[in-house]
Amino acid sequence: MAELTIEVTRREKTGKEVAKKLRRAGQVPAIVYGGHREPVPVSVDLKTISELVKKSEHGVRSIFLLQLAGSDQKRHAMIKDLTIHPISRKMIHIDFVRVMMDEKVRVVVPVKLTGTAKGVKEGGLLDWQVRELNIECLPGAIPDSIDLDVTDLAFNHFYRISDLKIADGLRVLDDVERVVASVHGHKEEEEVAPSTAQAGAEPEVVKKGKTETEA
Repeated sequence: MAELTIEVTRREKTGKEVAKKLRRAGQVPAIVYGGHREPVPVSVDLKTISELVKKSEHGVRSIFLLQLAGSDQKRHAMIKDLTIHPISRKMIHIDFVRVMMDEKVRVVVPVKLTGTAKGVKEGGLLDWQVRELNIECLPGAIPDSIDLDVTDLAFNHFYRISDLKIADGLRVLDDVERVVASVHGHKEEEEVAPSTAQAGAEPEVVKKGKTETEA
């Protein structure tokens, strides 16, 4: 796993106004916590952290080496929570959690489907139900994704979490009986057969009205 270093600057002041000023200066307010130590408010350069996340091995699930600006203090950490602006899509706050490389961490890993299911080729629909898994493992063993080849998935068949190939050292925290993907048929519309009136019987009058439903 390639180790990427992020320089962080300690924040002496906190608060909304301070955070706004940092963002205007191209910085992202952040906090480093965990590791049986007190939380430390810091800031990171927006451009630098954005580029590092893009080129890192596992994106936001990567382990970074945080270095405090102006000192030789270094600490392994990973992004625990990331706040993105809904319009600009820029990072506006980061929560880093300290990690020990010999202690297991819990992360969310995406499930990736590969191949075209046999049942889909026969006219079925692929239902992808589980798109990410909660995994526990050592920081250096975090996978980029959990892959599932659905090529042999036939019509009216399914794969559970227990069918996934999980590498040694990884522990799945989700219910292994959950269905990850399945192939089923198209939902058929029910046909309502018209009623046939008996000979000599009076025709039934159906009153049509409008029903209002409150949103």
